[in-house]
Amino acid sequence: MSHQYYIGLMSGTSMDGADAVLIQMQGAQWHAALAHSFVPFSDGLRHELLALQDIGSNELHRSIMLGQTLSRLYAQAVKQLLQQQNLPPEAITAIGCHGQTVRHAPEHGYSVQLADLPLLAELTGIFTVGDFRSRDLAAGGQGAPLVPAFHEALFHHPAETRVVLNIGGIANISVLPPDAPAFGFDTGPGNMLMDAWVQHIWQQAYDRNGAKAAQGRVLPELLAKLLDHPYFARPYPKSTGRELFSLDWLQGRLNGSEAPADVLQTLLRYTAQTICDATLQAAPDVRHIYVCGGGIQNAALMQALEHLFAPQNIALHSTAALNLDPQQVEAAAFAWLAACWVNRLPSNPHHATGARHPCILGAGHYA
Repeated sequence: MSHQYYIGLMSGTSMDGADAVLIQMQGAQWHAALAHSFVPFSDGLRHELLALQDIGSNELHRSIMLGQTLSRLYAQAVKQLLQQQNLPPEAITAIGCHGQTVRHAPEHGYSVQLADLPLLAELTGIFTVGDFRSRDLAAGGQGAPLVPAFHEALFHHPAETRVVLNIGGIANISVLPPDAPAFGFDTGPGNMLMDAWVQHIWQQAYDRNGAKAAQGRVLPELLAKLLDHPYFARPYPKSTGRELFSLDWLQGRLNGSEAPADVLQTLLRYTAQTICDATLQAAPDVRHIYVCGGGIQNAALMQALEHLFAPQNIALHSTAALNLDPQQVEAAAFAWLAACWVNRLPSNPHHATGARHPCILGAGHYA
């Protein structure tokens, strides 16, 4: 069987832009990630997407129009990738497009990812697979996280438990035991609350390298309030988003006298602590954690995680040590999910999502 190319598209809860990753497969067998492109979101688009997190007027029209805007951006990311690699659209077997999550309500059986998939297929001239969460939700699952099956396919080790930690807007872990199915769940906020606070106070997109957080100190009372969220006591499978961990939720736990840098340092410690607690509970025998996502670029956050895991003799590594760039992992996962759809292979990690059975995820749109 000859090699096939797939493109994965991902825009996460950080809402900073769209990543596109070109991968090579042979049937259902992974070969490599070959190239990456990125198209940033404008401030206006980000604000419009954030506004849809809350109930508002004319939501249906706004959602449809934003889905079209996003699909034009996704098509731009695909075009950049094809030009970069000197490939025609017909060389690509399929696009896997996650879309932009604006509501995640598995308790009600739905999760909304904005994307106009037929428009994306039309603009790119490439068969497009999307709507990956709905089938798992229909089978009683959370529709998230979807990446543990991909992590298992690429990173499983026959003799040791590994954990893959993705720190995006939300942080999630995939636990890969040597002799049991992979499972995983959202541990809680990743960059999301830190980014929201930095945007609110300093009107900057994020805290580069944790420099502002480093100027503050942890506020024990605030940290205790944040850790008291009932989400952390819930058993997995579980998933979360801005619906539970929003700027409004944070501000409701402040007394107004806190120094902004102290709040930010506390949020950084909060992210690290909740990741550590969840990992030690779910994978007490792990000794190697492989990190991906935007959070790996926050040096202060990575130092906090290393400090928390060091007493357990647990080492942190980039997924680059396993031959996949940490900024490409999530988009590559949706390219892989598209390959599973094309090959009619169940791809939902039902042990992670809580679905009753394996399912083939996604819906396809011909160009």
